[in-house]
Amino acid sequence: MKATCDRFLPSKCSSTSSTADEKRDKSTLNGWTVIVNTASSMASGAIRRFQDRVLGPSRTGIPSTTSEIWLLGVCYKISEGESSEDADASAGCVLDAFRQDFSSLILVTYRRGFEPIGDTTYTSDVGWGCMLRSGQMLFAQALLIQRLGRSWRKKESELPEEGYLEILGLFGDSEASAFSIHNLILAGESYGLAAGSWVGPYAVCRSWESLARKKREETDVSCSMAVHIVSGSEDGERGGAPILCIEDVTKTCLEYSEGETEWTSVLLLVPLVLGLDKVNPRYIPSLIATFSFPQSLGILGGKPGASTYIVGVQEDKGFYLDPHDVQQVVTVNKETKDVDTSSYHCNTIRYVPLESLDPSLALGFYCRDKDDFDDFCIRATKLAGDSNGAPLFTVTQSHRAGERGIAETSSVASSTEIPGEEHEDDWQLL
Repeated sequence: MKATCDRFLPSKCSSTSSTADEKRDKSTLNGWTVIVNTASSMASGAIRRFQDRVLGPSRTGIPSTTSEIWLLGVCYKISEGESSEDADASAGCVLDAFRQDFSSLILVTYRRGFEPIGDTTYTSDVGWGCMLRSGQMLFAQALLIQRLGRSWRKKESELPEEGYLEILGLFGDSEASAFSIHNLILAGESYGLAAGSWVGPYAVCRSWESLARKKREETDVSCSMAVHIVSGSEDGERGGAPILCIEDVTKTCLEYSEGETEWTSVLLLVPLVLGLDKVNPRYIPSLIATFSFPQSLGILGGKPGASTYIVGVQEDKGFYLDPHDVQQVVTVNKETKDVDTSSYHCNTIRYVPLESLDPSLALGFYCRDKDDFDDFCIRATKLAGDSNGAPLFTVTQSHRAGERGIAETSSVASSTEIPGEEHEDDWQLL
């Protein structure tokens, strides 16, 4: 069933949130806790009602217990051909593993009570920061994979690892945290980012590129990967499928390492516009297929004014992490071993029909090294070739080769094959 909504681009989500803030500001010391809790509840309720109006009523749980699930490159598949009792037990184990994986992903939501952003008076991003929070989730997941591995899972019964706490600390809500909403807005000013204003996926992608470059120039070790934007042109405004140029990615990695090495870990961000009012159905099979890539970091998408972070798929449904819950600021760093990090994780599995997404979205992929990037290029090339003339993006060795044809761009494709996949002789540039 399609979720319907009016196109809505708010600068603020609801007057309820501002009313709650006013109550909190006027509270006396003795009534502080009660009023803050009441305000948070009011704001969360207003945001949830708004989200339900835009994305459609919240759908929770797992739609099917028989169809395979892809979660950021990992497949959870129910075994077939077993007896009914064995099948039920197997399905239970698979779904439990999926739930553990999902709940281990880092959730970043609206926060209130942080230090003002820049020279503004904003101490909360309620109602306008969901796209920024979605971008933080994607970037945090890239760091989680890079530092702890894709197989890392959060263990409730043990003290958190230092590396895990360091990652969370990077996304704290102050200028002291490298990837805070404060620093992201500052880095993205030239792309329209400003406290109190909602922005789209393209601006957020460019802002992450700018912030990563800035941190590298400051010799900040918090950012240990290059960020590369895949677009159809330098300004990203021309039509047609974006082009992943291998020479451009190589240049990005070389510049990021300041000439020390030819290749570094790289985060690829692909801003897309896949229709007018909603995603063109021709693109949905390809969107689903990207989640089977080992390099997958999911999708920044949702509806205008109500961004989410889509992390998995089952059939034509997308599982997502929701940034719209309002939570108090939490200070996390590697010294705070006993800190409660539950607000950075979600046990409620939500999903949305992919056909209801706004056509403006962005894909994310993390490539650990050159071999991983080569594998990604092969998969992306095959996906474009199987897209029936509607590729999400295409791959070429160089812009010059792309202008002359694809015969000279097959060197990477011919060097590696995807296990279990039919070999592609040439890059498909459609």
